[in-house]
Amino acid sequence: MKAYEDTLRGTSREPAPWYMVPADRKWFARLVVARAMIETLDSLDLHFPKVEGAALKELEQVRAALEAEGGAPADATKQTSKPKGR
Repeated sequence: MKAYEDTLRGTSREPAPWYMVPADRKWFARLVVARAMIETLDSLDLHFPKVEGAALKELEQVRAALEAEGGAPADATKQTSKPKGR
């Protein structure tokens, strides 16, 4: 066990940390990995980019063209119908 600890201490760095994940219980290993991922993603403080000006106009034009082709409804989040045949 000391060799594992020495390896982790010697190679793990703040920008690229290593985690020791126990493998004797799959459900617990998955929980440990999920928690590490969630904490890492939360620490990144990610946000959607703001689209303005010419880029916004272009996106609006492309959206209108796609809607004119008969694709998804203008606001797909409001679609409430269920798939048929199931």
